[in-house]
Amino acid sequence: MKGSELREMTQEEILRKLAELRDEQFKLRLRRSAEELPNPLRLRLLRRDVARCLTVLRAREIAGRVKPAEKKDA
Repeated sequence: MKGSELREMTQEEILRKLAELRDEQFKLRLRRSAEELPNPLRLRLLRRDVARCLTVLRAREIAGRVKPAEKKDA
C-alpha cells in the first residue's frame, strides 16, 4: 500500500484498514510461533503498512491543529 493511496482515504477507511492490518499481523505472529510461514516477509510489510497508516493519521491530526504562519509587514 502506498502513502498516496492512504492520503486519498477518509479517516474511517484508514482506521478500518489499520484494524485489518493489525489483525492479520497478530494472526501471522501466532502462526509463526507454531509453524513456518510461507512468506515471512509479509510481517515486515504489515509492520510498515501499519506505520504508514499511523503516519497519515498523525499528519492529519497535526494539520488540523497547526495554523499557517502569518506574514509580518516589514
